[in-house]
Amino acid sequence: MDIDAKLRQGVIDVLHEAKKIKDDRLRGQVYDAWALSLSKTSYSKIEDLPASGAPGGPELKGRTQADHLNGVARIGGAIAEALKESVEQFEVNMDEVIAGGLCHDLGKPFEYDPKNRERWEGDSSITGLPSMRHTLYGVYLALSAGLPEQIAHIAGTHSREG
Repeated sequence: MDIDAKLRQGVIDVLHEAKKIKDDRLRGQVYDAWALSLSKTSYSKIEDLPASGAPGGPELKGRTQADHLNGVARIGGAIAEALKESVEQFEVNMDEVIAGGLCHDLGKPFEYDPKNRERWEGDSSITGLPSMRHTLYGVYLALSAGLPEQIAHIAGTHSREG
């Protein structure tokens, strides 16, 4: 898989929480997955996406999708750490928790892409509006980038349509 170096560097620059992933390979797959996601759309940076939960939905004021991704990874990590401290039998791979938080919205660039939106809105009878939600497309991207199935599962099931 060819990954555009400029797209990848832009991802590295904004996904600050990825630095907490100790597994170099997994961290690289997170960056690759986001670069792949962006490469298939009109977007060149995560922070160019509207900071909303769904296209046309209310946006986070003064925040970006990158802020959202970093926040989900940070909160997920904090919850996992608290569970590890309070539930003796709780086991979790913290690298996977962080990667899952960062990759849960991998499919959003596809769902938000203005060209896709125009096409779907022009004739939704062919594929629907949208043709598929970001959760489903996120699974495809995660697996295409070589991310573990458990990360693809997070991308695919983190919201009601997954």
